[in-house]
Amino acid sequence: MHTQFKFIEMMKRIKQVIIVAVMLVGIVSVATAQKYGHLNSANLLMQMPAAQDADKELASFQETKVKEIETIYKAWEAKALDFQKKMAEGTLAQIDAQKLQGELETERQSIITKESEVQQAVADKRNELLQPIVEKINQAIEDVGKEGSYTMIFDTSVFNAMLYVRDADDVMALVKAKLNLP
Repeated sequence: MHTQFKFIEMMKRIKQVIIVAVMLVGIVSVATAQKYGHLNSANLLMQMPAAQDADKELASFQETKVKEIETIYKAWEAKALDFQKKMAEGTLAQIDAQKLQGELETERQSIITKESEVQQAVADKRNELLQPIVEKINQAIEDVGKEGSYTMIFDTSVFNAMLYVRDADDVMALVKAKLNLP
């Protein structure tokens, strides 16, 4: 009876080991079935005709804003040079000199504020122009990912975003096809 009990216990353990082994094989097969892809989204963006048009529009917008700042700065600079000249000649009364110096400082601060506003306006314009293009690219990448059953698609344009991936597919051509790019 004791031998029969040992045999039953041994059979139960063998059954448990077999179940665990089958589960491990299933897990390993699922893990190895993952599919990875990669592309350089910065290169893709530069190939988009809409992005090239956006760059031209942004450059024009930025040039206009820079000219506005330059005009304001040149007017301030002329006032500052005139102030320095009058101070050197001694033709300004102390009260007038203090008043003009205060006005020049206020204008200088205004120019600095305007420069910051222009930088923000250019950044906002860039986002406004590129957002629909980036959304279109992201949608194409998502579509390729779903259609190709990719687990992950890595962006190689980001420094150190992908250190090593075994058996990754370059999906650039698939995404370009989605976007009707040559």
